[in-house]
Amino acid sequence: QVRLVESGGGLVQAGGSLRLSCAASGRPLSAVMGWFRQAAGKEREFVAASGWRGFTRDATDYADSVRGRFTISKDIAKNTVALQMSNLKPEDTAVYYCAARDGLDLARDRNAFGSWGQGTQVTVSP
Repeated sequence: QVRLVESGGGLVQAGGSLRLSCAASGRPLSAVMGWFRQAAGKEREFVAASGWRGFTRDATDYADSVRGRFTISKDIAKNTVALQMSNLKPEDTAVYYCAARDGLDLARDRNAFGSWGQGTQVTVSP
C-alpha cells in the first residue's frame, strides 16, 4: 500500500502561484498519478493526471478549468508528483488531493484511483 502525503498548500491572492507536492512512500510512484480537489459543499473533482496514453509514458490530462494554468509533473528519482498552479482564481479554492492509480492508462474518474493522500488546503483570495 502506497502512502501519499501532500504539502505546499496555503493562502494566495488571485493571480498568484502555488506549487503542491505529493511524496509517495511504501512503493515507487504509480504509473498514473493524479490530482483532485474538493471545494466546500461540492463533490471531489478531477484536476490533472500523468500516465500512459498509447505508447506515451508521461502523457498528461487536465480539466478544462485548469488547462493552461496548472502543470503536473512526476519526479521518479524523488518519488514525488507536483502540481504547479499559476494565475490562481478564487474558484480554485479547495482541498487538493494526490491520488495513485494501479492501472496504466490515464483516467479522470476518482473511482479509478485506489490510494489517496490526506489533502492540502488551497485558498485564493480575490
